[in-house]
Formats: sequence, C-alpha cells, structure tokens
Amino acid sequence: MDKDVMVGFGGKQAWLAVRTDDRDGGAGNVLAALGLRDLGPVPWRDGIDLAHLTDDRVAVTPPLPGARDQRWVLATGRYLMRPETPVDVVALSATLGTEVQFFATHRVTELHRWQRAAEGELIRAFGYVGQTGDVTSWHGEPDPAERDAGLPGVLDDETTVLVGEKDVLAVAGAWSVDPTTLTGRPAPGPLRIGAAD
Repeated sequence: MDKDVMVGFGGKQAWLAVRTDDRDGGAGNVLAALGLRDLGPVPWRDGIDLAHLTDDRVAVTPPLPGARDQRWVLATGRYLMRPETPVDVVALSATLGTEVQFFATHRVTELHRWQRAAEGELIRAFGYVGQTGDVTSWHGEPDPAERDAGLPGVLDDETTVLVGEKDVLAVAGAWSVDPTTLTGRPAPGPLRIGAAD
C-alpha cells in the first residue's frame, strides 16, 4: 500500500493551529475540546474533502513541524467558519493548556480573520471584511508578520486596511503552519474526523 501524502487547504476555509508537545497524538484532545465526536482516522484526501464540503465535519492532523520549532495540530472545516459555531480561542487555550490560533479566509466575501491565545489569555485578534472595508476585530498590537502582511501599527479613523487570503496564509506560516504548503509531502499519519452532534 502506498504511503499517504498530505493535502493542503486554506482558501474558503477556517482552521485552528494548536501547539502540542505530544509527538504521538493531540488530535483526540483537540476534538474533545471542540465538543466533537471522534469518527476515527481517514486518508488525507478524504478528510480534507469532508471538511471542505460539509458543514458538520472537522479534519484534524497529527502533530506537524512548524514555526518557532514547535509542533502543531491543525483542525480544519467549514464547521469552524459557521456563525452559529463561534470559535473561542481563549477558552480552547485554557482547556488545552497551550497556544491556540484561529484563521479564516473566504475570498468571495473577502472575510479574513486571525486570533491567537495562550494559556487562556487573548494575545491578538484581527478581523476584516473586504466587501465593506470594515475591521471587525482588533485586539493587541500587530507583530512583525502582521506588519509584513500590510497591517498598520495602530488602527485609527484615518487608517486604511487592505488584507487578502495570501496575508492570512503568511501570518499562519509565521505563527504556526501555512496549510497550503502541506500538499504532496509525506503524511506523518492519517487525519482524524470529528463530527458535530
């Protein structure tokens, strides 16, 4: 049997990055913290397709190497982008006792968001809707990766913000893992699928 290869994601999607010290797992903890039923392992292509095409499934990766020489578990799915499923990175980081990041990008509405919390404290939050040009959330100061993505150091009434999908992916890469870079690389293990009840 051929070894599975990873499948990237990112566009028109939302995902979490959870720092982990657990080299053998972490996916089960993430699914439990999200309140999802663990449906078990699936090949990468099947899992990413399920996460992208359904509103009630989330695909969770095994730990992956990423930014700051840390390992990250990624959880992705349209379920995480639904307005009726608000993702609370502060509560997740407190529950899991680690750093949790949230990213969302949808190029049709030009919705772009990222958040970062550690040990139950919100470090940074940014949200933008390009259709209206509105910054919908802003907490904390932008770090160098965000400044490279074009964010100003301070948000005021005179500031114009223009952010796109590539900027969300660049921030994700600097903070944890850019999921578009996974495609074609050998998979360190299968995905796990979680289902909303």
